[in-house]
Amino acid sequence: MNGTTPQTLQSDIASELAQRVGGDAVLEPDAQNVVRHTRDYGVQGNPAVEILALTYPRSTQQISAILKFCNERRIPIQPQGGMTGLSGGGVPVGPCVVISLERMRAVRELDVAAATITVEAGVVLESVQKAAADADLFFPLDLGGRGSCQIGGNLSTNAGGNRVLRFGMARDLVLGVEAVLADGTVIDSLRKVLKNNTGYDLRQLFIGAEGTLGIITAVVLRLFPKPRSLCTGLCAVDDYENVLELLKDARAAFGPQLTAFEVMWPEFYSLGTVGLGRKPPLPTGAGAYVLVETMGLDPEADQSRYESVIGEALGRGIVKDAIIAQSHREMGALWAVRDSPGEWQRTPHWPQLSFDVSVPTGEIGALVAEIDAMLSARWPQLRTLYFGHAADGNLHASVGMGGHSVPELEIEEAVYDITSRRRGSISAEHGIGSLKKRFLHYCRSPEEIALMQAIKKAMDPNGILNPGKIF
Repeated sequence: MNGTTPQTLQSDIASELAQRVGGDAVLEPDAQNVVRHTRDYGVQGNPAVEILALTYPRSTQQISAILKFCNERRIPIQPQGGMTGLSGGGVPVGPCVVISLERMRAVRELDVAAATITVEAGVVLESVQKAAADADLFFPLDLGGRGSCQIGGNLSTNAGGNRVLRFGMARDLVLGVEAVLADGTVIDSLRKVLKNNTGYDLRQLFIGAEGTLGIITAVVLRLFPKPRSLCTGLCAVDDYENVLELLKDARAAFGPQLTAFEVMWPEFYSLGTVGLGRKPPLPTGAGAYVLVETMGLDPEADQSRYESVIGEALGRGIVKDAIIAQSHREMGALWAVRDSPGEWQRTPHWPQLSFDVSVPTGEIGALVAEIDAMLSARWPQLRTLYFGHAADGNLHASVGMGGHSVPELEIEEAVYDITSRRRGSISAEHGIGSLKKRFLHYCRSPEEIALMQAIKKAMDPNGILNPGKIF
C-alpha cells in the first residue's frame, strides 16, 4: 500500500475489525499491551514483531467474523491461549492479527449423568478441575501451568502431564469440539456421546494441530469419578533396570489405580532438593528416584495395599529406600521435587536447553546413557539432567548452558538423531511450534509431512492460520 505507514495500517485494520465485532473486542497495539503477546514460557519472541491488531473475542461468532475478515484480506492470524507453551506455538513470527481466547471463559454445561463438562476454550485448566470437583467428579488432565494454561491451548498442543499413564493424553479426554475454520466457517461437533462411528473423526483434526487448521472455541470433556484415596510415595532404586521391575510390580498390583510413575535421575534429584535449599525426602546418591502415585475409591484398603506393594519391593531389593506420604502436605513436598524445573531459573543450571522426547519405556535407560555419552564426549563442560513420565515413554532432558558458548543447533540435532534411530518422537507433549519445526523430519517421514501439508492446504488455502508453525 503506497504511502501507508505501519501505524496507519494497524489503525485501519483495528478500525475495520471493531466495526464487525465491536470496539471492546479490539485494541490497537502499543508498547505496553503488546509485550505479553510476543512471548510464551519457553520463547521470548521478537517484541518488535508487527501486530496489526489485538482482538479479545467473547464468542464463537466474533471469532468467525474476525477470521472471515482476515481470510478475505490474506492477513495472518495468531491464536493465543494462556501463553504457557514451551515451543513457541503461540508466539507471532511475523505481521499478524492476534486472537486471544482469554475472554471465552464460560462453562456452558456440566452433565453429571453423562459425566461431561462443556467449556469454552479460554477456561483455565484449574477452573475445569474445580468445577468437576464441585460436582463430585474429576477431570484428570494436570500439569504445572494449571493455574494459567487454557483448555484451548491444552487441546491445540495435545497436552500430556502427570496422569497420562492412566487417563491418556488430552485428545483421549475429548468427546466433542467446536472450531472455526480459516474462512470463518463454524464446525459444531459438541456431542457428548462416547460412541460415534459416523465417518471421519473431525475433532482430532484440531487436537494437536496448534491452531494451524482452525481455532478451537469450545469442547466437551470427559469426567471421571472423584477419587476417594490418594497414595503417594518416593522410592530410591539402584538403576533403570530396577525402575522397570518396580513398574512391572506396580502395574500388576495397582492395575488401573496407578496414576503416576515419575522417574528422576540423581542429578535432577539433587538440584530439585539440595540445589533449591530443600531437605531431600530420601538421601541423595541413589541411581534413580521414582515417585509412585495411585488413586482409588477405598482409602483404608488402598493405603494398605500401597504400603504392602512398596514393602514387598523393599524386601526383594528392587527398592533400596522409600518414603510414603502420610498427609497432603507430605504429598506436596514429594511432588515439589518432581515439579522443581519451574524454580530452576534461580540456580546455576540456568539458562538451559530442554528436550521433550519419547521412546518405548524399556528403552529410556539406554536412551539416557546414549545421550549422556554423546554430550559428555562432545561438550564435557555441560551438565545434563534427566527426568520424565517413564511409564508412558516420555523423557525430559535439560542441558544447563552455565554461561558456556555452545552450538545449540548441533546439540539439538545430535539428541534428535539418537531419538530418531530408536523410532521415537522429538516432542512427546510440548508440540512443534516454531522451535522444533526444522527437526520434524527426525520423527515424520516425507510422506507423512506431505500429507499434513496437504491437509493444511485444504483447510487453510490462504495460509493465514498460525503461520510459521509446525512446517
